[in-house]
Amino acid sequence: MANLASVLKAEIARLARKETKAQLDPLRKANAGYRRDIAALKREVADLSRRLKATSKATAKPAKSAADAPENGRKLRFQAKGLKSHREKLGLSAAEYGALAGVSAQSIYNWEAGKSTPRQTQVAALAELRGMGKREAAKRLEGAAAE
Repeated sequence: MANLASVLKAEIARLARKETKAQLDPLRKANAGYRRDIAALKREVADLSRRLKATSKATAKPAKSAADAPENGRKLRFQAKGLKSHREKLGLSAAEYGALAGVSAQSIYNWEAGKSTPRQTQVAALAELRGMGKREAAKRLEGAAAE
């Protein structure tokens, strides 16, 4: 009897494995397909992230105009002490110097006091004024007053 019991037990185990395999095979195939789909989606997300980053970098950097371009390939710097000494050298008030630079007198005062700093475009305008003498400054002020 023990022989019949062991044969029966082995047959039941074989049929159970066969049935389990028959039910698991479609699940394994579906699982493999889902993994492929997930991998493809991950690649697509990574690609889109790279594109977004490149696009945001391209739009974050505005096109440089002639006023923004540094002179002689160098970045323009601003020093409050230099602005004040140049304005005094020209013998101009802050309002007059501001008119030449295209800003208000209060902006000139704040820049000289170090309370604020000019934008890069304003630094470029101030750099253009640095090469100006008293006569040229007076001519420009007269021309601005005439307008």
